[in-house]
Amino acid sequence: MNATATIAPAGPQYMRALERANQVRLARAELKRRVALNEICAAEVIRDCPWEAESMAVADLLTSQRRWGQTRARKFLAQVPMSEKKTIGSMTERQRRTLAELLQNAERGRAWGATPWYEAAAGEGRT
Repeated sequence: MNATATIAPAGPQYMRALERANQVRLARAELKRRVALNEICAAEVIRDCPWEAESMAVADLLTSQRRWGQTRARKFLAQVPMSEKKTIGSMTERQRRTLAELLQNAERGRAWGATPWYEAAAGEGRT
């Protein structure tokens, strides 16, 4: 038997994974609570992409806002077009800016269908 070979116990690894998953869940719940209470806007979360939101689906963030359900989030994302399951961390910088701008327009009271994604992107000098 080789005296230098060590076998890492399975317990600590899965316990660390459970602890990490719990940290992410708690941080996400706090982030969603802050969005629901308007302490932070969803556009800001999308633009800044904090660590707890990196693996969060964009629809989960949108539905955490007051008066936003699955149907409204689906219709909102259809104009971009973007999947509801798209994670915030996997979005490109251009997608972040466009989505954040559309959300800010919605917060200001403008009809969120009034500015199509391609017009918002055209403001950047690209089509």
